[in-house]
Amino acid sequence: MRSYHLSHSGAGLSGLAVREHDTPAPGPGQALVAVRATSLSRRELMVLDGTYVLPVKPDVVPVSDGAGDVVAVGPGVHTVRVGDRVAATLFPSWQDGPFAVEHLPQRGGSLDGMLTELAVADADSLVAVPAHLTYEEAATLPCAAVTAWNALTGDGAGVRPGDTVVVQGSGGVSLFALQFAKALGARVIATTSSPAKAARLRGLGADHAVDYAATPDWAGEVRTLTYGRGADRIVDVAGLLHESVRAIALAGTIACVGFVGRSAAPLDPRALFAAGATIRSVAVGSRAQFTAMNALVEAHGLRPLIDRVFLFDEAAEAYRHYAAGGAFGKVVISHT
Repeated sequence: MRSYHLSHSGAGLSGLAVREHDTPAPGPGQALVAVRATSLSRRELMVLDGTYVLPVKPDVVPVSDGAGDVVAVGPGVHTVRVGDRVAATLFPSWQDGPFAVEHLPQRGGSLDGMLTELAVADADSLVAVPAHLTYEEAATLPCAAVTAWNALTGDGAGVRPGDTVVVQGSGGVSLFALQFAKALGARVIATTSSPAKAARLRGLGADHAVDYAATPDWAGEVRTLTYGRGADRIVDVAGLLHESVRAIALAGTIACVGFVGRSAAPLDPRALFAAGATIRSVAVGSRAQFTAMNALVEAHGLRPLIDRVFLFDEAAEAYRHYAAGGAFGKVVISHT
């Protein structure tokens, strides 16, 4: 079997190399998964350039997101069987409930990831993938899709029919959030950087698409489109919290998923207090959330948007393509 290894976080693609290994055997409570596809997210670029916020072990097998078949199980495994189509959770020990420090070990960081032909995983960290999805589609779910689902539903209240949800840009989390919010009955306003992307977002179901290059005051435009009320929920992937507070409805929720710059405009506590808004940080989600999300994906026949598929031997090219920033949809590596 072959696996990619990254010499150390910050090494860049020059530190990525493929090596051959003996076939591993699953131990008690573990399963051996033949990985059929993996997908890239912004997290993987941060691991490459040394800016990821969590520990990354030397010589790690990178990439958190992958899907495949169970080909062997160890003693005491009853949750999966040989032949099951599965995806692996990013935080293997996070089964349910709030995130805690004991759940910090993560695939493709402090633990080996999925950019390998065969992966050993704790059986209780695997979830069945929706039957209608291909391996390439299923591989896009563990990080971006679960993050989007948590952003929309993880506060207990969740998105309700008739709510207005704002999604920012056309990255993986935002595209999943658009699909999920529409499936939950929400009205979606998407922000983007060009008329062409705006048209694509409307084609995916966005009720409105605001081109912030042409309309820099996107928060004001959200207010206009909601007749002054503001959005019930904003999935903030850019760290524009000062703008999101301007666009949020009274007692609305802002899910802070990430940030794009090294610094951000200060958040005025008076504006936050006046909005009565809740800001919650979101970092992926639990296995229970992954399972609940998959139920929605299956019930509505949703399909992830894939930009391009590369072969296993083309992993470095896949990274370069994703890092270039032009992808609309997920960048996937096929292992078959």
